[in-house]
Amino acid sequence: MEFQCKTSEVVAIKLDEYSEADECVSSCGVNRKSVGISSDALLDSQFTAKLCSPQCYQNCPNIVDLYYNLALGEGAFLSDLCKSQRTYSRRSMARIQSSGAALGPISTAGGPMSAAAPSPSSPVDFAPDPM
Repeated sequence: MEFQCKTSEVVAIKLDEYSEADECVSSCGVNRKSVGISSDALLDSQFTAKLCSPQCYQNCPNIVDLYYNLALGEGAFLSDLCKSQRTYSRRSMARIQSSGAALGPISTAGGPMSAAAPSPSSPVDFAPDPM
């Protein structure tokens, strides 16, 4: 059996009462026709520059909140990424890792399985919401 990747245009037939303003879609660098989002977008310095721009960050709370929660799921704060992006550009993106990798199984050859939970790489910080 052979598999082939294809892309297709997805069009929404009916929008339920609300869609983002064209200004927000443009200034935040998002695409109405994309299906789903990935934290990998936060690794793209051009995308993050648009997302963190004042035009997007201060005027498009729905998009910012969506990516704020996505970054939070990866253990980062969007506000911190935006500050780093303005200061260090590419280096700040190294803080977020793609969620596509998973750890392998732990060997039980040495006895019952017992492992301490990994400690976070940085202390937990409760940053204010982006807006």
